Amino acid sequence: MDRGSAAVSLTAHPRQGSRAAFLLWLIPLAFLGLFYFYPLATILQVSFARGEAGLAAPIRAMLTSEIARRAVWFTIYQASLSTFFTLLLGLPGAYIFAHHDFRGKRLLQSLSGIPFVLPTLVVAAAFNALLGPKGLVNQLLMNALQLSAPPISFAYTFSAIIIAHVFYNTTIVLRLVGDFWSHLDPRLSQTATMLGANRWKVFWHVTFPLLLPAILAAALLVFIFDFTSFGVILVLGGPRFATIEVEIFYQTVSLFNLPMAATLSVFQLACTLGLTVSYSFLSNRLSRPLSLRPRRFTQHSVRRFGERLLIALYLVGLFSLLLAPLGALVLRSFLAISASGEEMRFTLDYYRELNISRRESLFFVPPMVAILVSLSYASATVFLSLLLGLPAALALRRASGSKLSRLLDGLIMLPLGTSAVTMGLGFILALDKPPLDLRASPLLIPLAHTLVALPFVVRSLVPALRSIRPRLRQAAAMLGADPRQTVLHVDLPLIGRALLVAATFAFTISLGEFGATALIARPEYPTIPIMIYRFISQPGALNYGQALALSTILMAVTALGMLSIERFRLAEIGEF
Repeated sequence: MDRGSAAVSLTAHPRQGSRAAFLLWLIPLAFLGLFYFYPLATILQVSFARGEAGLAAPIRAMLTSEIARRAVWFTIYQASLSTFFTLLLGLPGAYIFAHHDFRGKRLLQSLSGIPFVLPTLVVAAAFNALLGPKGLVNQLLMNALQLSAPPISFAYTFSAIIIAHVFYNTTIVLRLVGDFWSHLDPRLSQTATMLGANRWKVFWHVTFPLLLPAILAAALLVFIFDFTSFGVILVLGGPRFATIEVEIFYQTVSLFNLPMAATLSVFQLACTLGLTVSYSFLSNRLSRPLSLRPRRFTQHSVRRFGERLLIALYLVGLFSLLLAPLGALVLRSFLAISASGEEMRFTLDYYRELNISRRESLFFVPPMVAILVSLSYASATVFLSLLLGLPAALALRRASGSKLSRLLDGLIMLPLGTSAVTMGLGFILALDKPPLDLRASPLLIPLAHTLVALPFVVRSLVPALRSIRPRLRQAAAMLGADPRQTVLHVDLPLIGRALLVAATFAFTISLGEFGATALIARPEYPTIPIMIYRFISQPGALNYGQALALSTILMAVTALGMLSIERFRLAEIGEF
């Protein structure tokens, strides 16, 4: 009787769940307070204090600055256009992956996720290896047509920005919309058909309203990443294009106009907060009980020839975009091209050079050292991300749907939309005095990486936790288990695969992070992306080849991570 009463009390007092959720939030909130809000507040305070006319001067300067207005307009324009083309390419793929079962499907889903976690420098190197002045396509066309100049001008164009953003973010639509679509109960459409509705009416009046929250959530997430784009604009867009993020970098590093940079950061942060809160609301809509079915009831094999042909054509086009640059990167890392471009030969010299110290290289650190440093930082990031992400995910599961939950969920997402330049300067300014003097600490970079990885860890764990039936926890309570024992012996064993997925996300994201790392990393302890940047920044075919070789190694590790994620992730509704 007492155990039964305990089980009833779990469902009879929602305040108890809210109180437990708040306690679980204390650890991640303390982390965000110390290493996100405190550095951000410090840099804003320092920046606005430099304004001669007080707080209003930087705001007035931004509103009257033609450069700032142009950056804001271009940011919204390119993010909207990029999101539109990402949905245009991704939604047909989401339908195919949701409703059809075919050989190689899991492998294709894994490969589609590789671009999403690649660092910007690797993506830039990949597109340059394919379409750059010395890329494979231009070299082949020049040799075949006897041309003296590259016929394709891709770098520093608006098209390069849009294509790179679509390259990055298509997997969001494939996974978020495709996963939700794959669980919609087909009996709803069948019932509408039996009542006389044609296929168009069934889709418009039944399927689309149910699918709309997933589409909007995917669009919002893609827009957030495009809105805060930095590396793509800086490397592939060139000097003609500047988003808010690039303008923050330029105002900070080139002009040292901290009031203007801080004002743009506040504007960007306000926009991102609104977008992330909206995304959290839509994500919670996806978790509400609907008529959902396992995939074995919603998917079928491709039988008709015409259907097979259309699916094959689409998949060839999709993966030509996603994999051709990566394939060109791998191939180009093994090719030495003569100065005239007429001769190509296979070589392993670029890989051999990675561990050779040359006196003419300033501040040379062997790339093997950078690989070990990156692995160390990534391991620390995994530990910190799981330590913080698991309590946050448990809290979101306990307080699902509440206003506090949506607010805190938005706070977890907030670092993704914050300028890397702003955060890097915030770390330098705020973490320079005891007891938080971390400027020379090896923990500084894992802390920055954890801010970026934490949202992905939480998004990987929450669906798995919400999939656990309440009866299992009630049964544990009836057998005398307290809440801590229930978490240890019921929740954690059931989400083991989700923990592996979360750890892999944190590991691969840490390996590829460049923006914040470039500002706070010590020169003698570079990461792989920083070494790639050093090689790209130095002239010469050998340096460029070593950048390609390192990019290929990083891409291979990322590919293994994504294959592992696809292997272990739960067949439930997920967000990444």
